[in-house]
Parts: sequence; C-alpha cells; structure tokens
Amino acid sequence: MKKIFIIIPLFLGGFLFSQKKPAKKPVRKAAVTQKLNYHDEFKKISDEIMVNGTAYNNLGELTKGIGPRFSATSGYMKAAEWAERKLKEIGVEMIWRQQAKVPVWIRGRESLQIKAGNGDWKNIRMLSFGNSEGTGGKDLTGEIVLINSVPELNATSIGQLKDKIVFVNLPMDPKIINTSDSYLIAAKSKLISPSVVALTGAKALIIRSLTTANDDTPHAKMIYYEPDDKVKIPAMTIGARSADELEKLLKKQKVTAKINMTAESKGETTNPNIIAEIPGKKDSNIILLGAQLDSWDFGEGAIDDGTGVVQCIEVLRALKALGIENRHTIRVVLYANSENGGQGRDMYAAYVKKKEERHIFALGTDAGGYSPRGFSLDMSPQRRRQIFEWKNYFLPYGVYDFDQTEAIQDISPLKKMDIPLAELVVDTQRYFDYHHSIEDTFDKVNKRELLLGAVAMTQMIFMIDKNW
Repeated sequence: MKKIFIIIPLFLGGFLFSQKKPAKKPVRKAAVTQKLNYHDEFKKISDEIMVNGTAYNNLGELTKGIGPRFSATSGYMKAAEWAERKLKEIGVEMIWRQQAKVPVWIRGRESLQIKAGNGDWKNIRMLSFGNSEGTGGKDLTGEIVLINSVPELNATSIGQLKDKIVFVNLPMDPKIINTSDSYLIAAKSKLISPSVVALTGAKALIIRSLTTANDDTPHAKMIYYEPDDKVKIPAMTIGARSADELEKLLKKQKVTAKINMTAESKGETTNPNIIAEIPGKKDSNIILLGAQLDSWDFGEGAIDDGTGVVQCIEVLRALKALGIENRHTIRVVLYANSENGGQGRDMYAAYVKKKEERHIFALGTDAGGYSPRGFSLDMSPQRRRQIFEWKNYFLPYGVYDFDQTEAIQDISPLKKMDIPLAELVVDTQRYFDYHHSIEDTFDKVNKRELLLGAVAMTQMIFMIDKNW
C-alpha cells in the first residue's frame, strides 16, 4: 500500500508537470462606462442650488452694491472687478479679460415739454435713445405730427414733414402671447427708426415705450444711425400713459413740443468681457454660457441682465460644489456693451474665429430671472432631436418648452460658425413691464424663480457635457 501511495503521487506529478500549460492571458475587463441615472443627477443639481445657491445674494451685491454699469463708466469697471472676485471665490482658476472697443455716450440733461394750443408748457417724463444725438443743450421746438403706420409713413414725401416732430404711438401687440415676439416685431418697425423718419424732413422722433406695463415709466431703446445719414435727428421715448394722452390731445388740437438734450458721443474706449472656465478632463472643446454684464446708465439692471450674470456664475459654483468632473471645457463669458452697441459679443466671436476654438454648444440667458419654461434651440435638426429625448428629465422642474428655434442674445454671432445655440426660455409676461427702465430693480426678482433658472441651466450644461 505504501508503494501505491508513493507511485500515485509521482505519476500524477510527472504527468502534470510534463505537460506544457498554455500561458494564461490576463483577462481584460471591458471598459465599463458608468451609466448615469439622469433623474438622480438632476435631483442632486436641483437640491444643491435650491439649498446652497448664492445667485440671489450675488444679485443683491451687483445691483445694490454697484448699481448702474453702463458702458464706458466706472460702474462697469466695478462690475467687472466684482465678477472676477466672485468667480475666484467659487474656486475658478482660469479667469481673464478680453478688451472690446465701446462707444462713449453721455446722456447728460434731458427734458421734453408739450403745449396744447396756447396753453402752458407741461413736462413729460422721457428718456433719450441710447447713442442719440442731442440738441446741443438748446431748445428744439416744433409741431408734433402723429404717424402710427408704415403705409402712412411711406405716403409722406421727402420734405413733407419738414421741421415737424414725429410721434409714434405703437404699442406692443397684446394679442401675441409670447411677449418677446411682440417686442421684436415692434422694435423692428421702420416707424421707430430715426434714420427713416429723418428722410421725411422731420427734426426729432418721439415714440411710445416698448413695454407691457400700463404706467408712465419711459423705457430706453438703442439707436442706430445709418452711415450715410446727412442729418442725425434726436430721438426719445415716453411712457405708455403719456403716449396715449398725447394721441388723444393731437386728435383735438395742435400740439407743440420743446426738447432739450445735452446727450453726446465722445469717441471710443475699451471695456473688458470677463471670461472664466473650468478646463475639460477629456478635451478642450468648449461649452459656453453667456450673459451681458452691462446695464443702462439710469438703473440697476436686475432682470436685464443681472439675473443672467449670477446664474452663469451659479452654474460653475454648483458643478464644483458637486464635484462633477466635466469632460469638456465649460466657459462663462460676461459680455461688455450689450445695451448700446454689442461690441463685446462681436469681439468674442472674432476671437473664437481667429483662434479656431471648437465650441460644441452655447447657452445664453437674458430674459430675466423668471420661472424657467424651456430652451430655444437654434441648431441642426439632429441636435434638436437629441435634446428632445431628454425632455422627461426636465419636466419635474417645470421645463417643457423645447419648440422655439431662435437664440438672439449675445451668443448670436456664433451662429455664423455653425455652433449649436440655445437660450433659456422663461415666463416673460412681466419682463417688459420693467425692461430698460428705472423700475428694473433687485426687488422685482424672486429668489426661488432665479434659482430654478440656474438649476435648468446647470442641468442642460450637464447633459451636453456628458452626451456630446
């Protein structure tokens, strides 16, 4: 039995070790792509911003602490420094300035008075158009003529309205539910173009403010003179109630206006776009967030566009707070000179083209900090369909409108480079009550609505980063 016990182990041992075993190849584990639960990720983003979001406090600092930040003023430079400081506070390391040429326009003193028949002069609240010519500080007087339709304007011959002051009482169309559409239709009318009106021989233009409010607050508007204008007439806007009262008055009797404006242009200077980014872990393709940093010279610019500025900063803060590692570079651009020129956006677009930077998506926000309702998608049908597939993730946050197709804010020049554009769509029913007016103040912004907008933006940026 002992031999048997000895032989068997030797036999087995000899047999086993005499055979060449094929070398075992290391088993390669297939690369496992972690499948994200987007409903959970959206909830994490929402919870972080709704509980810890700093956008509302930041808006208070920007609007109440700095106030008006018009191009070519010390207020704008203070806002630029403030934005850089806030971006550093949230841990963004790559921050730089991009200088853009901006017009130097000074509003100065301005007044409008009207007189019916032989009555007394009555003061009317007004605002000069941005970049408007003034009257040199002298009184400009003339009879007011009401023209409310383009056919009526076209029917006037050259010189027919010589030395008259044209008044246009053209309200935003209340039948158009999307107030942004109503605004754009009115804003593009020939009736409110000083260059067009000047061809009739008129020496000034007064328009009804483009607003949905039924009050007497004037709302500013930007002016564009044509390069070949022989005469650049002054232009101004008055509140809705004054406009309606003036029209009623004109139907009864002759009305004279007396205008005095010291507004003047003084060449150009430079203001910086503020740019900040979180570099991508995978590549340097850029996902862009954009908002305008400037405001009009007379107001806080809370909804236009302080809300957009603080929402863009909040997106970066939330991504860093949640430890989300972005695959692509996420960049914020806070644009200079949106209100009276658009030089900041043109400068950035030229920079992108020159550097041949690859932008895969750009999201703009400039419609106020109201409740988010969706995203306007200005991109190829293929890209639109892909975003449509994410709709159910957004629905629990009240975001459902992905049907609009135009992004017209400061990111718009990037369209020429075939960059997919999107714009945050919000409930704008109150936006044009305050837009471009002295009433655009911090107290008009609801904290919860503001933060919900930042939530939707962060969720969209997250989805683009993970899927494009």
